Amino acid sequence: MRYWLVMPAAGSGTRFGAASPKQYAQLLGRTVIEWALAPFLGDARCAGIVVAIAPEDGEWARIAARLAGAPLSAVAGGAQRSVSVRHALAALVARAAPADWVLVHDAARPCLRGEELERLLAQLAAHPLGGLLALPAADTLKRAMDAEPSARVAETVDRAALWRALTPQMFRYGRLCAALDAAHAAQRFPTDEAQALEWQGEQPLLVGGSATNLKITTGADLKLAAAILQARHEETAEGARMRIGSGFDVHAFGAGDFIMLGGVRVAHTRGVVAHSDGDVVLGAAGLGDIGQHFKDTDPQWRGADSRRFVAAVLAQLRERGLEVANADLTILAQSPKVAPHREAIRKAVAELLGIGSERVNIKATTTEGLGFLGRAEGIAAQAVVLLAASAPCPPRS
Repeated sequence: MRYWLVMPAAGSGTRFGAASPKQYAQLLGRTVIEWALAPFLGDARCAGIVVAIAPEDGEWARIAARLAGAPLSAVAGGAQRSVSVRHALAALVARAAPADWVLVHDAARPCLRGEELERLLAQLAAHPLGGLLALPAADTLKRAMDAEPSARVAETVDRAALWRALTPQMFRYGRLCAALDAAHAAQRFPTDEAQALEWQGEQPLLVGGSATNLKITTGADLKLAAAILQARHEETAEGARMRIGSGFDVHAFGAGDFIMLGGVRVAHTRGVVAHSDGDVVLGAAGLGDIGQHFKDTDPQWRGADSRRFVAAVLAQLRERGLEVANADLTILAQSPKVAPHREAIRKAVAELLGIGSERVNIKATTTEGLGFLGRAEGIAAQAVVLLAASAPCPPRS
């Protein structure tokens, strides 16, 4: 299945008590919003992401630059959350069909687990409307007589059928747009997407979430999120201190006047025959079978930039507590000559992998005129990478 992600991030976070909004607070080496985006950046089913930011936002450009290559775009948000969501949905009007799925996730929820996302997608896949992650109320609930800090108890509320709404919330694109339009036309501003559908008489499905999927509201929440992510990292990295990955990719030559090697455009008398951009170096970067994540039968990947594929797989590795420590790549071709482009390819691969160029080795060889490579019918590449346990979140440069 395919889905779009919308992330409202235009709030000022006044209760957070910091100079910048809470989504830009530092959390184990990157910002809260980068943690919130991470599960989706590493998911090939995510067709695109729209972030709604404040018009005066001076931080997002820096984040977007660090996430270069991801399917990200930004729009101006509004004074209310629902207005920001609607602006982001409007940016998808030419790309999303009415029945497409849209997920809305809070920029201040950095601890979403991959299992939660999978459960949401699986349980709602065939649903006509959609639903949301939620958690049954566990504490005894009291209704106050007033809203003062030292309010008195009015009554104890029966918690049997009460749930805490979490995100992501997942709805059909057309129905969510219509529900928000109806609410705004009546000057009503729902506090979440499900409420807008409820006002239309709908009954969204509740999908069990996790108590660790917390929303950052105060500085204390930030410390709790750090503890959750640190513990998760230690759990996933245990037993995965070091791994070796290998890959091999081949493409036949075809019509064209250039080929892509490690993200570098190399002029040539021919192009390659491929579903995406045919970059054999990135296809052989030892990061899993690319066909498992980006099927060549899916038209959305036709002609796609291979760097996007590698970035998605790297995000999955980070989620598992791993990072690339070293990469050794061999390009096999009779032509073109790789030597003039070797340094540019090495730097491009290093930048993509987020490591120093001294940890990337690029070699090239011919097959001495033997076989299809020797007959200059195609090009191939082989890669070996060392994967090591990462820090909870290494800073991205």
